[in-house]
Amino acid sequence: MRLIKGIRTKPLRMIPDERGRLFEMLRRDEPIFLRFGQVYCTTITFGVVKGWHYHKKQIDNFVCVSGMIKLVAYDSRPGSATKGLINEFFIGTHNPMLVQVPAGVYHGFKGLTDPEAVVINIPTEPYHHQRPDEYRLDPHGSEIPYDWNRKDG
Repeated sequence: MRLIKGIRTKPLRMIPDERGRLFEMLRRDEPIFLRFGQVYCTTITFGVVKGWHYHKKQIDNFVCVSGMIKLVAYDSRPGSATKGLINEFFIGTHNPMLVQVPAGVYHGFKGLTDPEAVVINIPTEPYHHQRPDEYRLDPHGSEIPYDWNRKDG
C-alpha cells in the first residue's frame, strides 16, 4: 500500500511467556518517536465510527491493545504529494501495530470487535480543553470519498 506522506507504521513484537505477553508500543530511543504530549485510552463499540477529524499541531500514535479496529486516514492537505490518498489499517489483537498519523491528515476508526476494542493514543501534544486542536467532519458525509460500511465479497 502506498502510504500517505507522513504516515508511519511500526509492527509490534509480542513477547509471550507462561504469565502472558508483553509488547512495547513507543520508545523515545527509536526513530518513530517525536515527542510526548500525553497518553490516553479510548474504547470503541462494535460497528461505531469515531471520525473524521484532524489536528493542526498534534501527531497521533495509535495502538489497539484489545480487539480490532479499522483505522482510516485521508490526506486533504493542499500541496501534499499524496493529496486525495486513503489508507486503511486493520490493527489490534490479530495485527499488533502502531500507526502514526501526521498533523493535517483526517483520520478515524471503526470498532470491529464485539462488544468493544480498546485503543491507546500517545499524541505529541496534551489535549487543551479550552482550545482543542481538533477539526471534525461527519464520518458519513460526502466531504471525504470513503464508505465506512463493511466490504463483503
